Amino acid sequence: MTRLLHRSIGQALPRAASARGVYITDTEGRQYLDGSGGAAVTSVGHAHPEVLAAMRDQIDNLCYAHTGFFTTDAAEALAEKLVDLAPEPLNHVYLVSGGSEAVEAALKMARQYYVEVGEPQRCHIIARRQSYHGNTIGALATGGNAMRRQQFQPLLPETHHVSPCYAYRDKGNDETPEAYAARLADELDAKIRELGPESVMAFVAEPVVGATLGAVAAEADYFKRIRKICDQYGVLLILDEVMCGMGRTGTMFACEQEGITPDIITIAKGLGGGYQPIGAVMLSSAIFDSFANGSGLFQHGHTYLGHPVAAAAANKVVEIIARPATLANVNAMGARLQSGLEAALGESPYVGDIRGRGLFRGIELVADRAQKTPFDPARKIHAKIKRQAMARGLISYPMGGTIGGVYGDHVLLAPPYTIEPAEIDLLIERIAQAIDAAIAE
Repeated sequence: MTRLLHRSIGQALPRAASARGVYITDTEGRQYLDGSGGAAVTSVGHAHPEVLAAMRDQIDNLCYAHTGFFTTDAAEALAEKLVDLAPEPLNHVYLVSGGSEAVEAALKMARQYYVEVGEPQRCHIIARRQSYHGNTIGALATGGNAMRRQQFQPLLPETHHVSPCYAYRDKGNDETPEAYAARLADELDAKIRELGPESVMAFVAEPVVGATLGAVAAEADYFKRIRKICDQYGVLLILDEVMCGMGRTGTMFACEQEGITPDIITIAKGLGGGYQPIGAVMLSSAIFDSFANGSGLFQHGHTYLGHPVAAAAANKVVEIIARPATLANVNAMGARLQSGLEAALGESPYVGDIRGRGLFRGIELVADRAQKTPFDPARKIHAKIKRQAMARGLISYPMGGTIGGVYGDHVLLAPPYTIEPAEIDLLIERIAQAIDAAIAE
């Protein structure tokens, strides 16, 4: 009997005992290829000696100092490194303990910014349907996944949602990518005008949608159009890169591939690589200056923000990711994963789409490929894939509710950036077997 309240009660989970590289080993000695990096967390691999050494050095000197009294070399160095790597004008960093905390802080930053600059009437948040931004109240309200929101709806503040950029299902057969992007941008423009441009605070989006859609990237110049609309109406653009950032899609920041810079960006997961719980919010100089020249503070805080051991771990993780060889491997192995999945599953009548960027790939499952008909949710195909993959020694990230939070199944793959060709091939072999076995059940 366990005293832990697990995610699923009554489920018999293996006990992880050790990990190294791209493998986790349980207490029975069985190895699992970490094909999803947990939840797209493990970036530089397990037990990386440089990260462990950095953490040990920090622990030997200082484990904790409250940020109300002290700053630390570790936190300052991490902020400097992130700013050096980020596009202008993201010139300041606020450290937190994870992705949901980062999104909550970003929302409060946006609100305080408008209070500081004399526009306190701005309060509306617009995001996209079928998005995911975290499980705390503000982040959950911002997200657009109906299933995750349903039972907590009475607690959630009002937010507003527009269509996702989900070409596989929503782009018209005769519609060009450019026309589709323009149509979606027009929808945001209309929503801002409906709410009143002077009352809208922020638009929030994931550059590549992760957990709830399965590695869906934007089409054509979608984000350039979104950036232009936000600028036109004085709305802050917040990009959530908690899952898709920190090298996961082949560039340090996913937004680099869109040719835009947001006003605020949230990062986590791959930032700490699983070595410590850490997240961050990067903010523009305009937002920072409004605080500095106004109230002189950001009215927010948590006990463990800027934790020196977490910062030391993340500093080394980011250093490793930023090395040219690391991102080169993300792109090379990502291309190998995409082509291998297409070869293994591209002709399957049950695979509708294989997509993504870098080492962030999604497989959407369908009951009828021609009609794009999803499986009956009662079959729980995603749960069966997870079980079949684990039985084959593969950790994957299957999810249900791809369509409106109710219908559809997909699998997300996000292995560590240190993965090698033979391990990519093994991942492909095992996920293909798991999908076939799950559908046959």
